[in-house]
Amino acid sequence: MTTPSIVQHLARRRGVRQFVKFGIVGASGFLVNLAIFTGLQWLDPAHAVAAHYYAIYSVAFLSGGVSNYFLNRSWTFRSTGHAGHEGAKFLSVSVLALVVGLGVSWAVAPYLGHGHKAWFIATLSGIVVNFFVNKYWTFRT
Repeated sequence: MTTPSIVQHLARRRGVRQFVKFGIVGASGFLVNLAIFTGLQWLDPAHAVAAHYYAIYSVAFLSGGVSNYFLNRSWTFRSTGHAGHEGAKFLSVSVLALVVGLGVSWAVAPYLGHGHKAWFIATLSGIVVNFFVNKYWTFRT
């Protein structure tokens, strides 16, 4: 197969299209997360207590997750399931990804500090968890 035909073949595969859409939605949620994280850090410039960082991280992460839920439900997975039931599942997956992210953040913070570097690595750690668990559990058809 030539490169264009490989790309065309992959583009026709539903899972690949969903992953690309999930990535686009994730990027938008990433930006929501970053904007809220940055804004909340700006409100607490002294970073007085490490606990503030974890609270700020949690609020920002879950805010990005809320926007991701609605976009993934309507565009990525085109779900017609019960919105409340799927929303509860999506929230559960988001909390799982949050716990993973907080764990990673806790592990890297001694080396990177409680700033954007730790946030970035922690946020990336939840991407794989989010996609596969949401694809095969939350929005399973």
